[in-house]
Amino acid sequence: MHLNFWDWIIIFSFFAATLVIGFAVAKTSGKSKVEYFLGGRAMPWWLLGFSMVATTFSTDTPNLVTNFVRTDGIAGNWGWWAFLLTGMLTVFVYAKLWRRSNVVTDIEFYELRYSGKAAAFLRGFRALYLGVFFNVMIMGTVSLAAIKIGTIMLGISPFQSVFWALLVTVIFSSMGGFRGVLITDFVLFIVAMIGAFAAAYYALSQPQVGGLGGMITQLKASPDLAEKLDLLPSFSNTDLLISAFIIPLAVQWWSTWYPGSEPGGGGYLVQRMLAAKNEKHAVGATLFFNVAHYALRPWPWIIVALCSMLVFPIDSKKSMLQAEKKLNSPAMQQIIHNPESYSSLQRSQVKALTIQSKGLTSLSKAFPEDRLPLDKLGHDAAYSAMLNFLPNGWLGLVLASLIAAYMSTISTHLNWGSSYVVNDFYKRFVRRDATERQMVWIGRVSTVVLMVLTTFFALQLTSAVQAFNILLSIGAGTGLLFILRWFWWRINAFSEIAAMIVSFLCAVYFQLIHPKLFTLQFPQWMTFLLGVIITTIVWVAVTYLTRPTEKETLRKFCQLTNPGGPGWKRVIEDARSEGVEVEFAHKAQNLPLGILCMFLGCLGVYCTLFATGYFIYGRMLLASVLSVVAAATALLLIRFWKRINA
Repeated sequence: MHLNFWDWIIIFSFFAATLVIGFAVAKTSGKSKVEYFLGGRAMPWWLLGFSMVATTFSTDTPNLVTNFVRTDGIAGNWGWWAFLLTGMLTVFVYAKLWRRSNVVTDIEFYELRYSGKAAAFLRGFRALYLGVFFNVMIMGTVSLAAIKIGTIMLGISPFQSVFWALLVTVIFSSMGGFRGVLITDFVLFIVAMIGAFAAAYYALSQPQVGGLGGMITQLKASPDLAEKLDLLPSFSNTDLLISAFIIPLAVQWWSTWYPGSEPGGGGYLVQRMLAAKNEKHAVGATLFFNVAHYALRPWPWIIVALCSMLVFPIDSKKSMLQAEKKLNSPAMQQIIHNPESYSSLQRSQVKALTIQSKGLTSLSKAFPEDRLPLDKLGHDAAYSAMLNFLPNGWLGLVLASLIAAYMSTISTHLNWGSSYVVNDFYKRFVRRDATERQMVWIGRVSTVVLMVLTTFFALQLTSAVQAFNILLSIGAGTGLLFILRWFWWRINAFSEIAAMIVSFLCAVYFQLIHPKLFTLQFPQWMTFLLGVIITTIVWVAVTYLTRPTEKETLRKFCQLTNPGGPGWKRVIEDARSEGVEVEFAHKAQNLPLGILCMFLGCLGVYCTLFATGYFIYGRMLLASVLSVVAAATALLLIRFWKRINA
């Protein structure tokens, strides 16, 4: 790939614009921690919504979608499409509650909802666990995509890819704070979407593809590829049906904590809800995000992934099985375990068989090993490979769009992570009398530290799917607790501590220990389900075995947020029996209406997503019917909007 003068002009202009924004708002952002981390709580819904969408449009997202499509078909995306359910639940139930809480971070919530030393410990530990450890894992995953783009498109080393991408991001995000992140996210999202559509257009223009009609015709004609077009898993493919569809829709969406899709809201999405002007803007921002994230964005990436299977064909199932059989032979196993004892020709044979067993023979030929090491080669690299066909000018813009996607995600995570470090660890436990200026500077220092840790971790990863599965496993079983803690008074700090510890131990055991101890291996979906069951049983048991939160804390929480529902009836009745009347600061939510709106929202978004797909496939009648259903659900939601925001 060769970038010309205009490509570099576009890229450097983009970098310059983001740095200018960061420095332009630096003075305002540096006034206080609320300005630095929440933009003064005065942000409009549309800017917050664009920021949410930009943040979840990371550099690794097209790679992840490409990996799903090439290995499991379009239906493989249900692994993340299912999170729409928790997204809509957040829109119509939890967005208002978070804005009412008036906390600076969602970690501060712990001492609002729980009491005693356990609540303080939970707040401090989670600040470092999520803000540093977990956050670095997420940013490392995103940076892995930057590595692959840098090595494939620019021919630079993995370290150089991460270093330069992170350096510019950390400068503007540390100076501009949250306000700078929001403004740049707005610009970054527009650039990123233009780049995504351009990549799809030029992928379809390749002679091996032959346009949209040619792509569909060729894929349908191939026995191995026809099923890749299915929007729902085939009942004949039991493994995919269970792992990518049934488990995500039946269990995953409510049971696991995953960044950007937390049950009940959390992380950087809550940060944006807390920054909204009021409850109505918080709800509007979250609704805009879910519609754009699930209904509008996926298809350009999917089209590129489908085209990649024609340009870089996947090895046939038969040849992959043959290669895997040869690799498991005693002779090949000896070479694998003692490579230094064998010739370079024999080692090369093992590499070729390894690549073939994964279906990557054609894709591997596009990249010499000095450009993309074998341990970094995967189906997710196909997205970057397809960008090699872009003409100059567009090449610079698309590369800038991928940099934009990377920077929007990393800048958010850096600001979000440092908000935990400052507000929930430094200010709470290290220096209670810290001034606003000191907290802003600690935020800037912690941003740089997070960048350094991310660089190290990113160099250890090999696959976006690998990291996706690890993050899902670590959060398995905690989601139900995050949903119920707003509506069931009995949940306490020990419940969350137990869920956090057990889910982490389950993930470590099933991902690292079990494979080394036993020959019988569980599929990924089964280890996830076991983690959910074990974690849920433990935290529910701990809830009943430990003392509840102090009455005064529960009453204040009710007064401030008034979540409603029968789960707080006992708290209110106990207060009245003691002669204390709980005076609510807000009107209780209409929970049945909120849940109805959640399902209407999901129906509308899924119908829009499917209608787009069927229009692409040329199935106009089905696409039109789905479009009508989507429009009907939109009208119903508009009708309920005033009632839900009353």
